Amino acid sequence: MFYVCFMEQTVFTYGAFTLSYIQAAIIGGGLLFLLLLIWIMGLRAKLNRVRVTSALEQKQAADTEAALAELVRSQGEMTGRMQTMAEVFGSRQSDLMRVVNDRLDGLGKTLGASVLETHRQTHASLTGLQERMALLDKANKTMGELAGQVTDLQMVLNDKQSRGAFGQGRMEAIIDDALPPTSFTFQGTLSNRSRPDCLIHMPTGAPPLVVDAKFPLEAFAAIKDAETKPELKDAANRFRKDISKHLEDIAGKYLLPGETQDTALMFVPSESLFAEIHEGFPDLTQKAHRLRVVIVSPSLLVLAVQVIQSVLRDARMREQAHLIQAEVGKLLLDVGRLTERVSKLQNHFAQTNKDLDQIMISGDKISNRARKIDEMQLGGKASEPVTSSASQAPQTTHLADDELPSPFQFDRR
Repeated sequence: MFYVCFMEQTVFTYGAFTLSYIQAAIIGGGLLFLLLLIWIMGLRAKLNRVRVTSALEQKQAADTEAALAELVRSQGEMTGRMQTMAEVFGSRQSDLMRVVNDRLDGLGKTLGASVLETHRQTHASLTGLQERMALLDKANKTMGELAGQVTDLQMVLNDKQSRGAFGQGRMEAIIDDALPPTSFTFQGTLSNRSRPDCLIHMPTGAPPLVVDAKFPLEAFAAIKDAETKPELKDAANRFRKDISKHLEDIAGKYLLPGETQDTALMFVPSESLFAEIHEGFPDLTQKAHRLRVVIVSPSLLVLAVQVIQSVLRDARMREQAHLIQAEVGKLLLDVGRLTERVSKLQNHFAQTNKDLDQIMISGDKISNRARKIDEMQLGGKASEPVTSSASQAPQTTHLADDELPSPFQFDRR
């Protein structure tokens, strides 16, 4: 009762509102229940959040595990691919190294061949260069020798006596090369004590032909060196005078009736000098014809000597005509004898061919008979007897090749 009264006591009064203990307890219980409910709901929310978080974490863990598995699988595939790529790269690298080595070997061989070829060409070029240098040295020496010879020739041509010896030497060389030694005489003496440069002996006892060499170089050089008409006129007069004197000397000294030919040759050892005489001085040519002196150059002297050589050859042929006829007769006899011997040899060949034909005929007969005998032996084994006499004939026992008695068996018996 006391408890009920106590619970009904007023705890708080606010105007008309009064609050008892029981009401306060109810309000406090409601508040407590409300707080508990709020706490439970918060705890439930927290548990839900924890459950959701755990589910998310599990899902994330599962996803992570799947991702890790996928990553492991990808890593394995990547490892396999890397190994495959490593193998491929290794094989490709081996092939590349082999190709590079082959290329390097080929390039080395090519470079070696190129170097050898270049060395050979360089050596050949150097050899050719050395040969050309040797030829140049030789040509230089030859040019030096020619220069010395030209200097000597100039010195010879400047001296009148040496110049005359030079012209005579050219004339003697031409005649000596074309005629036999017995057909000419150098520096022969005539009855008037004159000595021409050459006497060419003619056939059949005819008088010799006189050849004399002249070389009027001073006047000719003066004509070439003349720069004015007076100088040219003076040089031409001097040249005409020198040539006229040479023509007169040859006609007066060497044309002896009955002792020499009525024509002589004046040898001029220069084609240009000869051309100058015939082109620029026709009066000298006419005077030479009147004096029966023929002016000849080296080429004309060669022609004249060849004509004389032909004349000498014809003369020797006429002198040796009887010997030639005798030799021709002997040659005809030899030809007849050769024809006779060839005819005999032909008869021997004909007889030999005839004997060979007969030998071939005999050989064919022997071959035919041997073939018939061979056919008869082969037929005796396979054919049957045709007549009764053949059936009554003693049969011959044919032995095989391995049953034939050998000579050694006969020797043992």
